[in-house]
Formats: sequence, C-alpha cells, structure tokens
Amino acid sequence: MNAAVATSVLGVFMVLTVALGLLAARGPRKGRGTDGGGLAEWSVGGRSLGTVFIWVLMAGEGYTSFSYLGAAGWGYNYGAPVLYVVAYMSCGYALGYVVGPMLWAYARRHGLVGITDMVAHRFGRPWLGALVAVLATVFLLPYIQLQITGMGVVVSTISYGAISLDWAYFIAFAVTTGFVVVSGLRGSAWVSVLKDVLVIATLGFLVVYVPLHYFDGYGAFLDRLVTEKSEWLTFPGHGDSGLGQAWFITTSFLNSLTVVIFPTTVAGYLGAKNADVLRRNAMLLPAYNVLLFVPMLLGMAALFVVPGLVGAESNLALFKLVVDSLPAWVVGVVGVAAALSSIVPMAVFMLVIGTMWGRSVLSLVPRWERRQKGAAQSVVVAAGVIALVLTYTAPNTLVRLSLISYEGMAQLLPMVLLGLVWRRLTLAGALSGLVVGVGAVCGFVFTGNDPVWGVNAGVVALGANLLVALAVTCAGPRERDDRPDDEVLARDEIGVPEGAGVPEGADGPEGAGGPEGAGGPGKTGGPGETGASGEIPAPGAPASGVPASGEIPASG
Repeated sequence: MNAAVATSVLGVFMVLTVALGLLAARGPRKGRGTDGGGLAEWSVGGRSLGTVFIWVLMAGEGYTSFSYLGAAGWGYNYGAPVLYVVAYMSCGYALGYVVGPMLWAYARRHGLVGITDMVAHRFGRPWLGALVAVLATVFLLPYIQLQITGMGVVVSTISYGAISLDWAYFIAFAVTTGFVVVSGLRGSAWVSVLKDVLVIATLGFLVVYVPLHYFDGYGAFLDRLVTEKSEWLTFPGHGDSGLGQAWFITTSFLNSLTVVIFPTTVAGYLGAKNADVLRRNAMLLPAYNVLLFVPMLLGMAALFVVPGLVGAESNLALFKLVVDSLPAWVVGVVGVAAALSSIVPMAVFMLVIGTMWGRSVLSLVPRWERRQKGAAQSVVVAAGVIALVLTYTAPNTLVRLSLISYEGMAQLLPMVLLGLVWRRLTLAGALSGLVVGVGAVCGFVFTGNDPVWGVNAGVVALGANLLVALAVTCAGPRERDDRPDDEVLARDEIGVPEGAGVPEGADGPEGAGGPEGAGGPGKTGGPGETGASGEIPAPGAPASGVPASGEIPASG
C-alpha cells in the first residue's frame, strides 16, 4: 500500500512536469510572438527570461540530486568538508555579478549561444569551437549519467523497492530526454519553479521534523553532536579524508572561478533578457544556499539514528530518516522534490551538450548548417542514450572522468575569460596552456594524486596552464587580426537597453546563428553502482579534489 501511494504521487508529478514543458514550448508563440522553433529560443529561452525565471533556473542547476543524496552522505561520512559547496557557490555568484553581464553582452552583440561560440568568435577559428565542444562534452557527460543514477536511487527508494533500479534509470532518462527535446531552456525554468517550491517546502519541514522526532529538539541533537561526534565539526573531518583547510580553500577558489564559465551556468546567463537581471540574481542567489545546510545537517543526524552506513548506503542517510518515520504520501512528495532536483540540472546538461554540437560541430557540415536545432535535439537524445547504456553496462566507467570534470573545465578559464579581456593572448598560447592544464589534471587524478600536496590538483594544473599560455604568447609573434577591439573583446555594457547592440540577422540559422566571417558560422546505478564505493559525486557541485578511490569527488 505504501509503495502504491508514494509511486502514485511520483507519477502525478512526472506527468505535471512533462505538461509544464509542453506549455512552456507553446508559450512564446502565443504570448510573445517570437519564433518558438529556433535554436536561440530552444537553447537560451529566446534571451527573454526575467529575474524570477533566471533565479529559479540557476538555483536549480546548483541544487541537484547531490543535495539530497551526496550532501547528506558527505555530512554522514566526513562532516565539515562538505561546506565547500556553500563556500564556492556563494563566491561564484559574487564573481558572476561581473562576469555574467560581460558574457551576456558579448553573446548578444554577436548573436552567440554558448562558450563554444564565444571562443570561436574571439579567435576567429570555427574549428576551435568544435574542439571546445568535444572537450566540454567529455566533462559534462558524466553528470548526465550521475543524475540518472541519483534519480534512479530516489525513485526506487521512495517506491519501497516496487520500482527496480533498472526501471528507475529508464524513467529518469525517458522523462528528462523527452522533456528537454520538447521544451528547451524555457521549460527547464518553468519546472524549476515547481521544483523550488517542493524543495523549500520539504526541506523546511524536515529541518524541523527530524530533530524533534528523533532527538526532542535541536538542543539535545547538537549537544550529542558536539559531545560524541566532534571530529565531524572540524577539518579534515571524520577519517583520513585528506580534506583539510588547504584543500577546502583551494577547492572553493577553483570552483568559484570555474562555475562562472561552466556551460550550464553560461546557458543561464544568456537566457536573461538584460544584464540587470543577472546582477539582481547574483545578489539573490546566495540566499538559496541556506537550503544546502539542511541535508548536510540531517546527514549528521543520521549518524545517531542509522549508524553503520558504509559506501553507497551513506547516500541514503536522509531518505532512511524519511522512509522509516513518515506517511507514504509525504515520502512521495519528498521523493518528487529530489527527482526534480535531478531532472532540471540533467535537462540543462543535455541541452548544453546538444546546443554545443548543433551549433559548433555539426554546423561545420554544410548539410546540417541550416538545421542546427534539429541537430542539437538529436545530440540530446544520443547523449542521454550513451549515459543510460553506461549506467546499465559500465556504471564505474565514468567515475574517474567525474573526478576531473570540474578541474578539467577549469582549464578553459584562460582561453575564455582571459582571452575575452586581453587581446594579446594568442591562439597558440591558449591552446598550449589548455593542453598542459588538461594533461596535468588527468595525470594527477589517474595516478591517485588528487589532492596533491594537500591542495586541489586543479589549482596546480590551472597555474601551469596560465604560465604556459603567457609564456607562449609573450615569446611568440603577435597574431594578425584586423578586427577592432569591440568585435573581439568583451565588455560589460551597463545600461544598454533590451535589444540594443544586436546586429540585424544576428540570430542566424533558425534564429540563433551568428554572423559568418571572423567567428565562423555562429558561433550542464543504485547503491554500489555510482563509483568504486558507489557514492554520488556532486553534479550540481561538479566533482574534483578527492583521491581516486571512487568516493564522492569533492569539488562542486
């Protein structure tokens, strides 16, 4: 009976999710009169999303199934080191106050829809956009698989085992793929509203209910935590994790820089209708991080209620508190909030991969150039299928990739951010630094040396990347590029009215392409199956910074 009730609640909300996606896809044509069929509308919401939708969309990207599974599991296993998620996201939002409007203005001025477009336009090499698209896909694909796994675990758990993990994985894939193909970024923003309402309601309830039900209040709970589990409240946390203060500082620093150029974050930036929306959101988004404390705290509460969880079981610390003590319909609602926390970021990851390939890779093939949206949607399905197949057949294949995902994406920082503000940076310098940085990250991770010397290996790799890029640029000849600075470099266009600065026809093929020429054509397993220990890496806070032992990669 409990399984039937909880599963029915899940089914109703999944239908509502798809319905919202269909409604979002119809909305622009009816309400705004814009072209609902173009790549710009599908991939960046027609650049028309306001403060509320951008807020819930970008908050939704950061609050994933990791927030219910991995954050509670990290709190259960380690304690204090999990706070890096709150630290880097808050610092990243502060940096986004400056970087977000700058990237938005650059993309709008030149009709671009992602970082691959920006790199191709900046260096005047369409093939460079394709290269970055391939590299970014390698770093993003693990998160699709991890979200499928996370949602599968949630669905199977709240159904009291009535839905097997294999079917739960397929449900996660089918719902998300169909949803993103139909609705695009606008649909993700709409569903983020539903998700955020449920997340705030369920976590607000649990943060009051759990301490009262199991400990007779916060006083008794915190007293036991300080007295019996004080190791969890200081660095490096419980056990020999290696996650000390130096790791915490360097991981927070690296991730706060990287999150502002992460493709899924940039998709949120470019969906805004103006730069002021992004500035307002940079001030409002840190408030959402308060919610991250709840699963962390409840994970430590589970130490006393369900002791002895090891490996993948620790990911279910929060849900064991819920399933064992609440009515089935409440379990269903909590599970829906967690499931939607997988669907929204997974949809954005798939959307970004599809857009990068449709825009920067397949568009180089003449027969696909005028069908960028169709090509992008095909790639979305392909990416989802690959992640699903690997979830079934090789659940551990992407574990090491997930360890290097955020650290690897960080190696694009010189090429993207430095390149957009410093014209002297040459293509040879940027590429040389990228090769050295990615190579260093792979070397550290695949040899089990992350952290290295107690710090995040990605920071060391980024330092080498930057030094090589500067050395090659300064030692080599200046590149000849006759375009003016306004055509090549980015700037924050404060006070530019909506729609200003967009060249006629800048939307290109299907309403999204950029001007051809200088920049070329136009241009986010069940228990025991997510890693060597089965733990859930941090997709919303992409993975890095932990020894390659298969445990949760530590780095947002």
